[in-house]
Amino acid sequence: MSLSPVRRVAVVGTGAVVADGHLPALRAHADRTELVAAVDVDPGRLDAFCELAGGQVAGYASVDAMLDAVRPDLVLIGTPPSLHREQTVASLRAGARVLCEKPLCLSLAEYDEIAAAEDASGAYASVIFQHRYGSGSVHARELIASGALGAPLVAHCQTTWHRDAAYYAVPWRGRWATEGGGPTMGQGIHQYDLLLHLLGPWEEIRAMAGRLVHDIESEDVSTALVRFRGGALATVVNSVLSPDEVSRVRVDCADATVELTHLYGHRNEDWSYTPARHVPAERAAAWRTPPHDVPSSHTAQLGALLDAWDAGVRPPGSGQEARGTLEFAAALYKSAFTGNPVRAGEIVAGDPFHAAMHGDHPDWSPKEYA
Repeated sequence: MSLSPVRRVAVVGTGAVVADGHLPALRAHADRTELVAAVDVDPGRLDAFCELAGGQVAGYASVDAMLDAVRPDLVLIGTPPSLHREQTVASLRAGARVLCEKPLCLSLAEYDEIAAAEDASGAYASVIFQHRYGSGSVHARELIASGALGAPLVAHCQTTWHRDAAYYAVPWRGRWATEGGGPTMGQGIHQYDLLLHLLGPWEEIRAMAGRLVHDIESEDVSTALVRFRGGALATVVNSVLSPDEVSRVRVDCADATVELTHLYGHRNEDWSYTPARHVPAERAAAWRTPPHDVPSSHTAQLGALLDAWDAGVRPPGSGQEARGTLEFAAALYKSAFTGNPVRAGEIVAGDPFHAAMHGDHPDWSPKEYA
């Protein structure tokens, strides 16, 4: 039996990502969590979720009403992106910790509001980037960080997915004000977050973006060249135009290539290690992924959050980790839309790309598209 305290949990939004991702995670950690409340503006969907969840789950039509009545320890947010900042800040101000679907918010300016709410409340807001938490990615990061594979030199990060016109018929998709961007914010962000997790700080990005197929405000494809602080060079591709869908991260180090190939989630078997010709077989054998196989999932990330909470430390996926991935997205957009390279740390308050991912650029801003 776990000696950890049981955290009282509320979910905000009861759609597929909560029912299929967060609810199984809560059930897997039932000895450490108790789902006590759910929020949704759709009464029918809310009732169906509460029935699916079982137990004593109280339903509410608004976040404020739920926070006033329940005072949960942890709030899981699975609503459309434009609501994340407001709902996260409200939860933090009520003293609850937050685990929010990506993106945590739509701009660096919105992130500043979340950080201020964290400072005022003492609670933390984490963002769902579940690919960091599978045992395969934990193992790969340890090998790269320790130097076991030699210095990272070349990397490729690929999110080549496919979304049709029906996907973008949902009113909030493809709009800056409601989704924050196209595949750079909505799809590829999972893979390049993992790339940043594996390789550490980046220094410079040069990017391009296009609106090639879909009638949307944002891009439907973006590409980038990235220089990391350690010297490695990387390519990043984010697409919703690719019939043969795949997610891939590859890092070529001096002594080995490590590669992950999957689609929406990975296990140990999705990782491969190819030693350089000069590497002895016994050394390469030590790189094998661990026998314990933890899939990348909401379950794995929730466990990491609860572990950090019990240890009294900031949870992973919060603070500078959360901001860093958002800054990378902003820098990619700024470089793509201005045609100029962007260096880490240059997007600060007063920069139009700090206020919005489109940077109020004449070819990309919502008012110009309208």
